[in-house]
Amino acid sequence: MTESGKPILYSYFRSSCSWRVRIALALKSIDYEMIPINLIKDGGQQFSEEFQALNPMKQVPALKIDGITICQSLAIIEYLEETRPTPRLLPQDPKKRALVRMISDLIASGIQPLQNLSVLNQVGQENQLTWAQKVITSGFNALEQILRSTAGKYCVGDEVSMADLCLVPQVANAERFKVDFTPYPTISHINKTLLALEAFQVSHPCRQPDTPPELRA
Repeated sequence: MTESGKPILYSYFRSSCSWRVRIALALKSIDYEMIPINLIKDGGQQFSEEFQALNPMKQVPALKIDGITICQSLAIIEYLEETRPTPRLLPQDPKKRALVRMISDLIASGIQPLQNLSVLNQVGQENQLTWAQKVITSGFNALEQILRSTAGKYCVGDEVSMADLCLVPQVANAERFKVDFTPYPTISHINKTLLALEAFQVSHPCRQPDTPPELRA
């Protein structure tokens, strides 16, 4: 926490995991300070000794709040939900809550890590696009099927939930890797509806303090 008592978010404008947390902070109207960690510059600022002391996994996001440092975006969102429950991001109904967690995990564990920067660096420059498209398509095939039965206006019913916070950044990644959205009308429709909400706009990668001028909107 800063002297002003504000939480500090270590973030990278393009990091989809950081974006999830930025949406949660915006929805819950939590004022915070941001420290950008550039994942490309200087060989990756996440590898600095200083940052590694904060997060031994050398990844963003990390949030300093209430005297502790939390890493892993879903753990951060769950903590915010438990300490600052309004507006809620996990439904009261245990069955719906399970669906929200299921969809969040599907994206956060089953899609995003497989197309993450560290993995793309391993597959080689010439294979990156094909690899990313393959893993995202595989995940989206499952996600589209699930959302057809769980969705209302948003991923689970008509309330914004943690699942939506995972969906929008993953769709942005998919667009960056030129994934064909024709087979995913449900994903596309929910994403479009969510992007109209203020919390998703202010947290958007094109509007961050560390967004490069050419990518700003």
